[in-house]
Amino acid sequence: MDNRQDARREVSEFLTTRRARITPDQVGLPTTGTRRVPGLRRSEVASLAGLSVEYYARLERGHIAGASSGVLESLARALQLDETERTHLYDLARAADGIPASGRPRRRSPGKAASRLSLQWALEAITEGVAFVRDSHQNLLATNTLGRAFYSPVIGEGGRTPNLARFQFLDPTSREFYPDWDLFAEMCVGIMRAEAGRDPHDRELQDLVGELSTQSETFRRLWADHNVRTHGTGTKRFHHPVVGELTFAYEELAITAEPGLVLLVYTAEPGSPSAERLRLLASWAASADTATHR
Repeated sequence: MDNRQDARREVSEFLTTRRARITPDQVGLPTTGTRRVPGLRRSEVASLAGLSVEYYARLERGHIAGASSGVLESLARALQLDETERTHLYDLARAADGIPASGRPRRRSPGKAASRLSLQWALEAITEGVAFVRDSHQNLLATNTLGRAFYSPVIGEGGRTPNLARFQFLDPTSREFYPDWDLFAEMCVGIMRAEAGRDPHDRELQDLVGELSTQSETFRRLWADHNVRTHGTGTKRFHHPVVGELTFAYEELAITAEPGLVLLVYTAEPGSPSAERLRLLASWAASADTATHR
C-alpha cells in the first residue's frame, strides 16, 4: 500500500470513529427508526456540517486533499472535535496536500540533540524534580540524575535507547510501575497517534507501531480507536520499586531548538508524602552513584 492509500485510510478511519461516538441526542437530532450504525449517519454529519452527502462521503473515504479550512472547521464542529482532534484533522489534511504538518521543520538527529552539553546541564540544574527529554517516538533521550533513578525500571541495564511505549506494552514490570496502567496506555497511544498525524511518513514511528501492534493486543486495539491527545500538564501516579507510591504534577515544555523533542518535569507537592519519598529517592540515587564510582 502506497503512502497516498495509507493517508486516505487514516483520514477515513479517523472520521468514521469520530462519527460513531456521537449520538443523535448529543446534536439535537430525533432518534427515529432502526439505526444500523453506531453514532450518526453520514447524511446527518453532512447536514450538521453544511455539506452535501456526496461530498462528505468522499471525505470519509479519505479524499480530503484540497479541502478548505472552512470545510475542515465545519467538520470539526459537526463531529464535536476537541482542540487536539481538530489539530489532528488539519494535520491529516496537510499531509494529503503534501504540506509538512503543523509547519514543523525537519528534525535533526535526536541523538545529537540529547548529547548536547548545554541541554544536559539544564536537566542537571533541576535538582528537586524528575526531568527528562522525550522524542516523538517515545524514546527517553536524556534525564537528570533524579530522572535516571526514577526511571530505573525503564532504563534497565542499558542497551538500546529506553522507549516508554515499549516499556508500557511489552514489559510486565510496567503494570507495577504504573498503578493506573490502562490510563497510561491510552495516553501513550493517543500521543503517538497525534505524532503520526503530524508526520505520516515517519518510518521509525511506523516501525514502532508495527512492532507494538504485532506483540500487544492492547496496543493494537487502542491504535484502532484513532484517539489522539497531547500531554501538556496534569498529575500522574507511579509505584517506584525503591520508595513506593509517588504522585507527581507534570509539565511538558517544547524544546524550541529541537523540533519534535519535549522536556517533561515531574514535581511533588511541597510537604506531601511524595515529596518526602522523592528526597529518599534522591538519597538512594546519590548512594548508588557513589558506590558505582568507588
